[in-house]
Amino acid sequence: MAHQGITVSEVAHRLGVAPATLRTWDRRYGLGPSTHEAGEHRRYSDEDLARLAVMRRLVVSGVPAAHAATVAKSAPVSLDNPLPLPKFQDREDVVASIVRALDGIDSTFVEALIRREILSSGVIATWNEILVPALVIVGKRWESTGTGIEVEHLFTEIVKRIMRDCVNEVESPKNAKPVLLASIGDEHHCLAIHALAAALAEENVATHFLGARTPVEALSDMVRKTHPPVVFLWAQLKKNADYSAMTALPALRPAPRLILGGPGWEPARVTGATVVTNLHEACELVGSTIGN
Repeated sequence: MAHQGITVSEVAHRLGVAPATLRTWDRRYGLGPSTHEAGEHRRYSDEDLARLAVMRRLVVSGVPAAHAATVAKSAPVSLDNPLPLPKFQDREDVVASIVRALDGIDSTFVEALIRREILSSGVIATWNEILVPALVIVGKRWESTGTGIEVEHLFTEIVKRIMRDCVNEVESPKNAKPVLLASIGDEHHCLAIHALAAALAEENVATHFLGARTPVEALSDMVRKTHPPVVFLWAQLKKNADYSAMTALPALRPAPRLILGGPGWEPARVTGATVVTNLHEACELVGSTIGN
């Protein structure tokens, strides 16, 4: 069956832009349907759609429309090939681009950009300089306006997926017994633990991740069964910092090192554990405990 082309409304739906925007790009930059038969409505080819996808991605990432159109028209494109990622001058531009792409529900762009940053700069730098600032922007906007919760959820799931992939790349870990990671008590925030697991994976350290809302009883059972060299507990909120964990863990020899992370912990109330304040510090402490 011959390909009949794609209508303006179909293209607009696929790209998530208004039909009026497509007409503007056609009029101003020549990014319209490449063929037009007399007496027929103008329809876009697959190549036209691919060029418009490049245009949209570049515009969302902050590239001026005129320059984006030049790139879209000059570069060879195909729907079968990944869309190109723009280059940025600084980290602030990367953060702004991610937020704009999230607003446009361009999860493919966000994921590809984060993966590129991790490959070039590592998990810790990407977390500190890009992901945390973007999460703060999205979170503050939701708190102040009550809108954008779907964007926050989308972003969180993208980051989790990427971090899990990083963890899965560990093949021959340096530690015979995995480090144990968990969010304590009723704490449902666990994105930072995903980042920690991925950062440790870069150092070839294996982990067991119990996830959110881990009861102390379950934590104790896991410690008894696996005898981890390190137990890391995360508490985002003070109400979820369960200090009973410091005395409830089973007595083993050698005893696992207990590390606490997150703003929920009050150092003055901590005994028998070490409180860390950032991802780098946590990785350094785990590394020194298991031996680099």
